[in-house]
Amino acid sequence: MRVGIVILPDQRWSVAERRWRQAEEWGFDHAWTYDHLGWRDLVDGPWFDAMGTLTSAAMVTSRIRLGTLVASPNFRHPVHFARQITALDDVSTGRVLLGLGAGGIGFDSAVLGGQTLSPRHRVDRFTEFTELLDLLLRSDGVTWRGDYYAAVDARSNPGCVQTPRVPFVVAANGPRSLRLAARYGQGWVTTGVRDGDDLAAWWRFVADLAGRMDEILAAAGRDPGTLDRYLSLDSAPVFSLSSVGHFTEVVGRAAELGFTDVVTHWPRESSWYAGDEAVLAEVATEVLPRLQGRS
Repeated sequence: MRVGIVILPDQRWSVAERRWRQAEEWGFDHAWTYDHLGWRDLVDGPWFDAMGTLTSAAMVTSRIRLGTLVASPNFRHPVHFARQITALDDVSTGRVLLGLGAGGIGFDSAVLGGQTLSPRHRVDRFTEFTELLDLLLRSDGVTWRGDYYAAVDARSNPGCVQTPRVPFVVAANGPRSLRLAARYGQGWVTTGVRDGDDLAAWWRFVADLAGRMDEILAAAGRDPGTLDRYLSLDSAPVFSLSSVGHFTEVVGRAAELGFTDVVTHWPRESSWYAGDEAVLAEVATEVLPRLQGRS
């Protein structure tokens, strides 16, 4: 089981740098940040750009993989984003994991003054976004046109350090997005669907999604072992780092369902992911080595 951690871009670099360095020193396999212009009730900030944050993190680490959880078509165009990705992959010497999602409603979808799309149209846009981004990161001189995006002789030279491109970790809960993950993803990440405070219902939905992904991979003729499976633990009603025991339990449940990777969040003082950094430290020093066979 590989374990990752999300470090929200809600602190100045004078504070955040220590966290990214510490995540690597503790032995986390991957570290992520959110890709939003503003997020929920943290929209008034402080809040910083994902790509700038990840580039800075790449400069102070050397091993840990770095990624977006997840990049959003709400405000990104594949042509420009491809340039940012290739730059980050170069600076990090090939450590980028590119989490991609359809983009929700809220601040990101409204701040640029555009129309709020229905769920179906958001998936239509996500499909185009992923297809064009895949093409741009694999090829140079791309001309392409869809309903939402276009490219005219778009250049991507020198391309990614990783070949044939950076790995896509595609966020998916619904059938069309699951098929998109099976087609383009080197990884699939799910948040499950939260139904109030019913933790058992969340786990049932996650189990159902895992089964559906098995069926989609079989229908596509794809070896299940070629798709890494990421579970975002903190979409559940209980914060994964509420205690060391709870973290150990939920990681075990994820493994039973076939997930190869889990992702937790750096505890915050209040609001979202409120918790105690002492719990994180104990998980990192006592639990993580056992999960990774280092104890």
